[in-house]
Amino acid sequence: MAPGPRPGEQRSLSRGPLRPRAVGCVIVPIAVTGSIATDHLMHFPGRFADLLVADQLDRMSLSFLVDDLVIRRGGSAANIAFGLGVLGQSPLLVGAVGPDFAEYRGWLEDHGVDCSAVLVCDDVHTARFVCTTDDDMRQIASFYTGAMARSREIALAPLVPRGLDIVLIGASDPEGMLRHTAECRDLGVPFVADVSQQVARMEGPELRLLVEGARYLMTNDYEWELLQKKTGWTDEQVAERVEVRITTLGEHGATIVGRDVGEITVGVVQETAKVDPTGVGDAFRAGFLAGTAGGLSLERAAQLGSLIAVQVLETDGGQEWAWDRATAVRRLSDAFGPEPTAEIEKVLPAA
Repeated sequence: MAPGPRPGEQRSLSRGPLRPRAVGCVIVPIAVTGSIATDHLMHFPGRFADLLVADQLDRMSLSFLVDDLVIRRGGSAANIAFGLGVLGQSPLLVGAVGPDFAEYRGWLEDHGVDCSAVLVCDDVHTARFVCTTDDDMRQIASFYTGAMARSREIALAPLVPRGLDIVLIGASDPEGMLRHTAECRDLGVPFVADVSQQVARMEGPELRLLVEGARYLMTNDYEWELLQKKTGWTDEQVAERVEVRITTLGEHGATIVGRDVGEITVGVVQETAKVDPTGVGDAFRAGFLAGTAGGLSLERAAQLGSLIAVQVLETDGGQEWAWDRATAVRRLSDAFGPEPTAEIEKVLPAA
């Protein structure tokens, strides 16, 4: 196993338009840890809810005949890093992959992501996410960890001299998440607690360790309720342990609760279509972090997050959306008005 590019790696020549950047720059303000995966996305033409029998769930054995399959680049950390790169940041991606990562690496680097901290493992595949979405945008999925389980072997301390402003601790190997969170606390590096899907697997004591001392705690509404149930913490007890909590609410936007900001509700950008929700939460995080890195207020950063989230909702996969500044400004103005848009516009990349 060795971090960075493997000898003899070849890259695809058909990765779309390139954006000039400097890979491996000295100062990388945002590091994103978590999963790097390939997504296998399918569509079920119906509603899962119609096929679930409440008093027979312990005997459930279902097979869904799907009508579509697409294979995309994914993984929560890679999705977030991709979004940050497109939005003009130079994020440092931290995770573990298999020897099949070469083309994916080239794609990410061409879109502004520093992959120099990615650990390449020769004996296992890059993680796989297999997901079926129904007509209600509800999902049933499974995740093969593969190389992701090796993320616990990656230390953050050697990366700190690069000038990290903040580290997002995303869903990955639980031991790796705990290690990276502990390192951030020990090193005095601010971090984002983004437990995501791992809130279902981890128990209260582990979740408490992931959340304690975070600058931002980011969950969706279901994950927030489950996290509270498992930790036993009330809203007030969480507020004592994190600076700001951001909870996404699907079509109802997001809520921001902080010690110094009270409670802020942020709406959504109206979608043109609902294609697939995979990666929507990752996109919100990318927009939010790009906004805060650019000096926006929490509310404006969340509004930018809402814009990137809806663009992912309108496409298949978390990295298939395209950036167009003029369209972005128009959609922001339609959703939030001219004054907020004028503030957000200052941090938007040209192309």
